[in-house]
Amino acid sequence: MWLDLFLPATPIERKSEAAGTPHPRVRISPGERLLRAVVALAGPHAELMQHSEAPWASVTFAGTRHTIVLHFQGWEACDAAEELMAALPEHEFTIPRTLVADAAVVRLEQSLLPEPEMTMELALLLLDDA
Repeated sequence: MWLDLFLPATPIERKSEAAGTPHPRVRISPGERLLRAVVALAGPHAELMQHSEAPWASVTFAGTRHTIVLHFQGWEACDAAEELMAALPEHEFTIPRTLVADAAVVRLEQSLLPEPEMTMELALLLLDDA
């Protein structure tokens, strides 16, 4: 009890300790960078449905194969999907230490009623540039 008179009830804040602790760096993988680039290229109307990544290798190259499924709903979204289909094969992705060797639309489902919608599956091959 006697010590309670001298010790504060709340813990003492030490600002030097909080300022000195470094924040951990989060490294974004090439696959995550690719996904972000594809979603940005698809535009704000695209809804990401699925993304999968699998290792890939040949005799001379190594990398990953990515499958991305996007859903577009509405007239504006379907217009954006058509623009993505036209731009994707020739688009220059800028992903550090990685080359996008192949990018293609491998599946397309579309319906017009009751509202136009498209579901697009993309296949992309990333090669390690090391």
